[in-house]
Amino acid sequence: MSKIYCYECRRLLWNKFFGGLIVVLLCYGALVLRGVTILGVSHTAPFSPWSFGDYLSRMLPLLWIGALFFLSFFTSVKARRTASLIDTTPMLPSHFAFVRCAAAFTGTVILALLCIVEAAVFYRQMFGWHDWSSMVFPALVTLLPPLGFVLGSGWLFGRLRHWMLYVWMSIPILLAMIPLPEIMGLWNGSFFTAYPLTLEELDPAFTLPGSIAIVQLLLLVVGVTMLVFGSKRRSICTVSYTHLRAHETCAD
Repeated sequence: MSKIYCYECRRLLWNKFFGGLIVVLLCYGALVLRGVTILGVSHTAPFSPWSFGDYLSRMLPLLWIGALFFLSFFTSVKARRTASLIDTTPMLPSHFAFVRCAAAFTGTVILALLCIVEAAVFYRQMFGWHDWSSMVFPALVTLLPPLGFVLGSGWLFGRLRHWMLYVWMSIPILLAMIPLPEIMGLWNGSFFTAYPLTLEELDPAFTLPGSIAIVQLLLLVVGVTMLVFGSKRRSICTVSYTHLRAHETCAD
C-alpha cells in the first residue's frame, strides 16, 4: 500500500499543474500579505491570530480549488477506464480509494503549509516576529474543517459525475459574495473581521465561540463521512463503462 501511495503522490506532485498552482498561490499570498494583512484587521496587529486567520481565509478558495484539481486526476474519464484493471489487484477497491484520497490530502497539506511558511517569512522580515505557537489553533480551525469537507465531498461528487468537481470549485467564491450568518463566519472569513470588534480588548486574544466550533466540527465530520461513503460506492459512470466494455466483448 505504501508503494501505491508514493506512486500516487509522485503522479500528483510531479507535474506542471502543481508547479503552476504553487506559483499562483504564492503570488496571491504575497499580494494579500502586503496589501491587507500588513495593515491588520479590526484594529489588531498584522501578526495577531485574527490577521493571520483573515490571511488564511483569503487563501482558502485557492486551496479548495487545488484540492479538487488533485481529485480530478482520480475521477477523470481516463481514470475510470482503468477501473477494471484496479478490480483485478489484490487490494480492495475501498483501500485503493483511501490511498488516492490520502495522496490528494498530502498535496493539499503541502499547499497549505506553503501558505503558512510564506506568512512566516513575511512576519520575520517585516516585524522580526516568530511566535508561531499562538497561530496553530487559528490555522487548524480555519483550514482543517473546510479542506476535510472539500476532499470528502469532492471525492463523492467526482465519482458520481466528473464535471461536478468543476462546479464545486465555485462554492468558496459564491460564499465570499453572499452574506452568511455569524455562525458560519469562518466559511468566508467574516469572523476574523467582525468578531474582534465585539470584544472589549483592543487587541484581544484569539477565541472561538462554541457555536462556531460546533459548526466547524460538523463540517469536518460530514466531509469524512462523505469520503467513506464515496470510497465504498462505485461510480455510476464507471459501472456504465465497465458494462459497455463487457457488452462489446460479448458482441465480438
